[in-house]
Amino acid sequence: MPSNVSKNEWVDMFREIGLTEETMMKWHQLFESRHPDGHAAFLQWLGIPADEIADIRARSK
Repeated sequence: MPSNVSKNEWVDMFREIGLTEETMMKWHQLFESRHPDGHAAFLQWLGIPADEIADIRARSK
């Protein structure tokens, strides 16, 4: 599935609804704990490089 929403656009939407860096990390932690494969697939869909995905997932555990 081609990405039509960038990481920055996604983060901007989160910020617009009031999420902080802390609440965004909580979102990642919840996504990783409940749906690790889906979390990885979502990050890939956003076009995030593999090394950054590994970092996000490691910090989300």
